Amino acid sequence: MDIQIATLCDFAADYNGKLVISGTFDTLVARAVPVVHPSCALALRMCFTPEDAGRHKLSINIIDEDGESLDPNNMPIEPEFEVQFPKNVPFLTRNIVMNLQGLRFQKMGIFSIDIGCDGEILVRLPLRVLQVTQGPNGENQMA
Repeated sequence: MDIQIATLCDFAADYNGKLVISGTFDTLVARAVPVVHPSCALALRMCFTPEDAGRHKLSINIIDEDGESLDPNNMPIEPEFEVQFPKNVPFLTRNIVMNLQGLRFQKMGIFSIDIGCDGEILVRLPLRVLQVTQGPNGENQMA
């Protein structure tokens, strides 16, 4: 099992097997906390080989620098899925788009989106949440 693409973005969709991604990002900026990002998507493209046939459990968790879940009541998200292979097929690819609504960050800092399968972390996407202040001439400055 291989994750070919993993990104946080403004919008993603599976269009007849093609993964459409718009607005990939790794930083959010705000003047104050809490920072609420109204809508974004986690886009994944996974590649499976015949050895991957069977049932699996995906795991998606957003954690802070201390390893604490962003939303302990709803994360990690752990959907189960089955991989089935027709005969003489060397590999399969699947796109997964997870729409995330109202992500709420209670503090500024570095976060990670951990993507795993069957108990093993496969990808860790970094996400910065930064404070921006207004400078003396009205320009934005990162705090």
